[in-house]
Amino acid sequence: MPKIHILGAGTPTPTSDRFGSSFALTIGADQILIDCGLATTHKLVKAGLWPTNIDYLFFTHHHFDHDIDYPCFLLCRWDQSIGQENELQVYGPTLTEKITRGILDEKTGLFAHDWIARVNHPLSQQVYVNRGGTLPRKPPLVKAVDITPGPVVSTESWEAIAAPAEHVQPYLDSLAYRFNTPNGSIVFTGDTQPCESVVDLAKDADMMLCMCWDEQSTMENNGENIGQCGTEGAAKMAQAAEVKQLGLVHIGPTLSKKTTEETSIHHIKKFYDGEIIYSHELMQIQL
Repeated sequence: MPKIHILGAGTPTPTSDRFGSSFALTIGADQILIDCGLATTHKLVKAGLWPTNIDYLFFTHHHFDHDIDYPCFLLCRWDQSIGQENELQVYGPTLTEKITRGILDEKTGLFAHDWIARVNHPLSQQVYVNRGGTLPRKPPLVKAVDITPGPVVSTESWEAIAAPAEHVQPYLDSLAYRFNTPNGSIVFTGDTQPCESVVDLAKDADMMLCMCWDEQSTMENNGENIGQCGTEGAAKMAQAAEVKQLGLVHIGPTLSKKTTEETSIHHIKKFYDGEIIYSHELMQIQL
């Protein structure tokens, strides 16, 4: 059965319990990352997973709270490899290819100095051999692809479909993803305001993980409801899509307070009659 690991349940605002956005999805033998926010690589290991076993990474958009750990993940996954792992496949909206080149490109990549040293220095070569690798050590190889809405990946056990999400256009493109498996479907909204494209993507899904920045009336009063879902927006999208479970993620600093969790769920239940999951980092959800 698919399992969701909540790695980052927060926002750009750090709290003691949540910071940044990232998720791992296990479907059979496949391990998939969705976004790569603050400390994703470390949280991945704390969740009992390992970077070299991640073969797919999907970005919803390129705000830093969704991609800042990408250099760390790329270098760690490569550094811990023994040269026999699958090639990492990375998909996301515009900038995904540019950012990947900007990290790893041999001539212009900001972190190329690291892998070049590890490929060539005798110490790093010996560590690689001791780990099980065979020289010569190869540079990082990553397949990064800028994608548009529509089918993205199809395997024997799952498929991924992307749809537009409405966040901070025209400055950044944003996508939501649906993963269909024989044992159910999961939707990751990414950052979005309530919109028909995400509702259509999520129709009849078993679970939708939706951003929930703050209590709705607060957002409407302070103007932070533009490009984002709050409690009511998340609830109404889930109800319109008739999803079975609504997972609240990308939870802002106010809703991160333990005292607000119960009242937030009570408010959401006024608009959504399915099961509600208030996400916490390192939580595991079995579909």
